[in-house]
Amino acid sequence: MTRLSLGSLLGAALALYAGATLAQPANSALLERGEYLTRAADCLACHVTEGGKPYAGSLPVKMPFGTLYSTNITPDNETGIGTWSDDDFVEAMQQGVGPDGKHYYPAFPYTSYTLMPREDILAIKAYLFSLEPVNQPNKENDIGFPFNQRWGIALWNLLFLDDERFEPDPEQSEQWNRGAYLVQGPGHCGECHTPRNLMQAKNGSEHLAGATIQGWNAWNITSDEQAGIGGWPDDALARYLAQGVAPGYGVAGGPMAEVVNYSLRHLTPEDIQAMVTYLKSVPASPADVIRPSAQQLASGPPTDSAYPLGQKLFAETCASCHQWDGSGRQSDYASLRGLRTLNDPQGLNLVQVILNGDALHGPNGHHLMPAFNRHFNDREVSALGNFMLSHFGSQRGELTPETIAERRNGGH
Repeated sequence: MTRLSLGSLLGAALALYAGATLAQPANSALLERGEYLTRAADCLACHVTEGGKPYAGSLPVKMPFGTLYSTNITPDNETGIGTWSDDDFVEAMQQGVGPDGKHYYPAFPYTSYTLMPREDILAIKAYLFSLEPVNQPNKENDIGFPFNQRWGIALWNLLFLDDERFEPDPEQSEQWNRGAYLVQGPGHCGECHTPRNLMQAKNGSEHLAGATIQGWNAWNITSDEQAGIGGWPDDALARYLAQGVAPGYGVAGGPMAEVVNYSLRHLTPEDIQAMVTYLKSVPASPADVIRPSAQQLASGPPTDSAYPLGQKLFAETCASCHQWDGSGRQSDYASLRGLRTLNDPQGLNLVQVILNGDALHGPNGHHLMPAFNRHFNDREVSALGNFMLSHFGSQRGELTPETIAERRNGGH
């Protein structure tokens, strides 16, 4: 009897052990899925500072009414989210409300994350809670009255937050629905690429029609063939999303480069293609930016430039990498041909890149554009920008030294 009992106990113990062993891959699968969704939601881009610990926050986000600082979302019990329950995390993601009842500013894109189902949100939570806790206190926002009154956001939510989950369109393909979910939900593309109304809510009638954010043009990504991405071949758009470059069409810069670096390059080819399928279906919204025709593309140094100083600076500093015809030396990332950046008379993104540089993490290594904010004065930057706009684009530039001085100070 004793031997039988011991055998039974041993058998039960082995069964429990085997069950635990079998259960482990499911946990690993959850963490893997959570990491993927965290990448898709581009969480790291906002919750890390240069040289800082991942997900520890404190990144400044300049808004029209002040500066917000991202929060610590590591599982630290004191300064992070280590004490949050599942319901706490879901409510924050779907409704923008923290465990203390305070409303988050919609710079945190809960108005897009609200489309995510509970299971996807909890997968993200599981991944974040698997990370090393970082004890780093959150910074206080620098916002004046009345915008520092968070109770006003509750009213804003009543007007502009659709607390609803994504519902697939039965008339569309599975691929289209997957792309719509990624673009509208975790990818939150509309938060930057959709114009906002006077209340800083997304203008639903101009979905993905382009906007200006923190001094950058977030381009029109509707199906319009001139102003949007309707004229891009599918493979070019897919490469742009996955690698940040599509020769003859676009090179990601600034915030978009960060999206590629932290998020899009980690997605599967299937998900990238799903996003392409959806974006190509978004109703066209026209704009003023014109892409150059083949006849407008530059071929060599101009013989008579209206911007001699700009031409001289381009020859001395830029031509060795970008080439006079804009083809780029050795790397597609240096190509200037066909870029909307060079067909914007205001040169918003062009000036940003000249002043602050750029960095993209491609499949074959990092591609760096140095910053020239300390090398060129305002007159030189405006001259260089106007030369590049006239030489590579279809319109004359409108840049002045006063414009550059304003943008150096964060104005637009």
